[in-house]
Amino acid sequence: MKNKYAKKVMDQVRAKDPNQPEFLQAVEEVLSTLGPVLEANPQYEENAILERMVEPERTITFRVPWVDDKGVVRVNRGYRVQFNSAIGPYKGGLRFDPSVNLSVLKFLGFEQVFKNSLTTLPMGGGKGGSDFDPKNSPHTPGKRCSDGEVMRFCQSFMSELYRHIGPDTDVPAGDMNVGGREIGYLFGQYRKLTNEWTGVLTGKGISYGGSLMRPEATGYGAVYFAGNMLATRKQSFKGKICAVSGSGNVASFAAQKLITLGAKVVTLSDRSGSLYVKNGLTTKDVAEVIALKTVRRGELSEIAASVKGAKFYAGGNPWQIAARVDCAFPCSRQNELNGADAEYLLKHGCKLVAEGANMPSTPEAIASFVEAKILYAPGKASNAGGVATSGLEMSQNSERLSWSAKTVDDKLREIMAAIHDNAYEAAAKFGQRGNYVAGANIAGFLKVADAMVAQGV
Repeated sequence: MKNKYAKKVMDQVRAKDPNQPEFLQAVEEVLSTLGPVLEANPQYEENAILERMVEPERTITFRVPWVDDKGVVRVNRGYRVQFNSAIGPYKGGLRFDPSVNLSVLKFLGFEQVFKNSLTTLPMGGGKGGSDFDPKNSPHTPGKRCSDGEVMRFCQSFMSELYRHIGPDTDVPAGDMNVGGREIGYLFGQYRKLTNEWTGVLTGKGISYGGSLMRPEATGYGAVYFAGNMLATRKQSFKGKICAVSGSGNVASFAAQKLITLGAKVVTLSDRSGSLYVKNGLTTKDVAEVIALKTVRRGELSEIAASVKGAKFYAGGNPWQIAARVDCAFPCSRQNELNGADAEYLLKHGCKLVAEGANMPSTPEAIASFVEAKILYAPGKASNAGGVATSGLEMSQNSERLSWSAKTVDDKLREIMAAIHDNAYEAAAKFGQRGNYVAGANIAGFLKVADAMVAQGV
């Protein structure tokens, strides 16, 4: 980190938050790219913009007591990190997973500030969730929580969260393990407590204010962004061999879109292991995965035998299976793709990586991709389609309208193209043409920083 101001702030963050590795990683990744911008704009240091930007405006922690199916009282911890509202109300997902802690949510909220800025929509950044694990019932380990247990947890969680959110204050959405079922329970409790119907949550069901294309948006958006990157080299997805990690909404719909564009998708994964299909998954296979995850809530290992030509690697890494990979789409979770994985991908022909998850590549992996000068898109740019469509859902709720799937998809394509072009042009303007990491950080930073300067201290 060559810029003195950025280095000073990074040292301060390390001193204040030494036990928050994910947050430190996210901050360093951004600050390390902002040197040229900070040197050209001394007003940012004069107004202590970095010091203010790395500190959440508000962090809320609360207990979540609930009763399981055996009548036993359980207690989890809930969070909402409201990071920055300079350009709009806080906007960001809720994550239910045992890995959730303040470091993870601060990293996600910090990333969300730049991601939301890139969408061009008026949304600030926030994130929240709980260490509640819907995949493990507390009284029957290894079995998922029942719908009733998930409902009671969500109702208790919202009974505290509702005080801190609102359509013009903070608009949560789903994230890991928070899908349509959970959003429905959360929205129902919010409506009951406040006695009003507002678009306070996005990712809602179509029957009560949700937007068409919202489940598909993050995965489709990542593919649209990657397609724009390929176009800079006069290429398309036709015939490309693609490795995808994960099997939730992001991964499944990314795989679906890639297949329709003529790519061959050879991997998917989940906590049970990795599925490898040398000749490529079909759209029917992907539909089966979507049903498995959203209806039956099962594991990939349960359907591996029914996928033609599939090999299942229990606990396997999706990045070191295929003999050739043209494009990689990490769509699972943070730091899932490490330096060794990056070297394997590069050695086996990978020329494009587009992140569907939040910060799925480790710093070592990112350094390898950037040094190799492949097309590499950081999640804050390539996975912004989900929150962009959440913003479109907010617009529909405000207008009391419901747009067609084509209208939403067309707007999503336009937004992802704009994000790509803004990141590409920002990198070029500051002497780093083709570096989407620097470009996304710079483009996202400038809008928020200028808003903060304009609004005073």
